[in-house]
Amino acid sequence: MAKKPKWVVEKEQARKASANETVWLFGLHAVRDALMNPRRDRLRLILTPNAAEKLTEAVAASGMTPEIHDPRRFDAPLDPGSVHQGAALEVKPLDWGRLEDVAFAGQGALRLVLLDRVTDPHNVGAILRSAEVFGAQAVIGTRHHAAPETGALAKTASGALERQPYLRERNLAETIQTLRDMGYLVLGLDGEAGQTIEEALEGRRDSPVALVFGAEGPGLRPKTKDTVDALVRIDFAGEFGSLNVSNAAAVALYAARA
Repeated sequence: MAKKPKWVVEKEQARKASANETVWLFGLHAVRDALMNPRRDRLRLILTPNAAEKLTEAVAASGMTPEIHDPRRFDAPLDPGSVHQGAALEVKPLDWGRLEDVAFAGQGALRLVLLDRVTDPHNVGAILRSAEVFGAQAVIGTRHHAAPETGALAKTASGALERQPYLRERNLAETIQTLRDMGYLVLGLDGEAGQTIEEALEGRRDSPVALVFGAEGPGLRPKTKDTVDALVRIDFAGEFGSLNVSNAAAVALYAARA
């Protein structure tokens, strides 16, 4: 019998590991919204008596039977610094489906947020909140060098993780090219760019638009800059022209609205 090539074996192992992967969500908001989300595959729920009282409706809706723990012996496997508020829920990561379907789901002007090596879960959580507020179709990172779905990300997202699609694609440059082929105008945010978002969108606000953000400090990678349709900047009133990536995403989504 022919031996499988090493890359095939590694791919199968990665798929198997991914299927077995679970995430511990924590905090009242994140746990409540995950309990109410029919898309969530939920495995284990740990609550203090106080949290169980606050989450009575969500627990009932989920059909789960929580384990009730004394607050002093809260036994969920969380980072010691996690502000869990007496609630922890083990879940499978959400599967939002294919990029092609998500990119064209919804009504009105289509907007996407792409992240180039944004690894801080707090930034990504805040970006998910902004994306939900401004009606973006999805936030898209990469499988590597991007914040995975974690409890910290979910807590910062304050429930948005359950409603706002968060996809992680294999290769950002290829994803950008795919979106361009699908009719998206892809704009990369760069503080040194010659034109503003508003200038780039003049007469094109009804077009599908994807905004690409780089990590704080390094910004967009050269390959990303070469692949987007245009580089744009956020126009600042004063000399100081630097926002953290989650604030930049919120401002840019507002500037790019239809």
